[in-house]
Amino acid sequence: MKSKRAVLAIGLALGLSGAAWAGAPSTGLGQAWPNATDVSLSPHYHVYVFAKDGIEYVQVNDLNGTVRSAVAAANGTVLVLPIGTDAAHVNTTKAKTATSASTETVYQDQAVTVTTTPASNGALNVTASALLDTCSDPGECGDVVKQVQ
Repeated sequence: MKSKRAVLAIGLALGLSGAAWAGAPSTGLGQAWPNATDVSLSPHYHVYVFAKDGIEYVQVNDLNGTVRSAVAAANGTVLVLPIGTDAAHVNTTKAKTATSASTETVYQDQAVTVTTTPASNGALNVTASALLDTCSDPGECGDVVKQVQ
């Protein structure tokens, strides 16, 4: 009975994580103007989400279409992709980080939060934080997310 419940919980968790990416294209990553919906939470950036093989890819472009950075997120892990003019300025974290007055959240879903902070030299510092489900029984908890400490 316990293993049956565990299989059900894992299946439900995978299904819920996939629902966040439903309809996300699987091609176009790295393009200035991909054929994807701009899901940016900020009027200062364009953010595009792609999904393939259970991995979510989040790309941040500036208003001119220049690709600034991209990350991949899956199962509570975020990886920096070598894409964009600011790829060297991307950090990943599983802990809360200090923010400044100019830090903006540009994207957030059940897998990842992406923030940007312009640097004085014109670079864009990007931080991607992994998010995990805090509930051990997704059937009872729904879509609760928590910043990993």
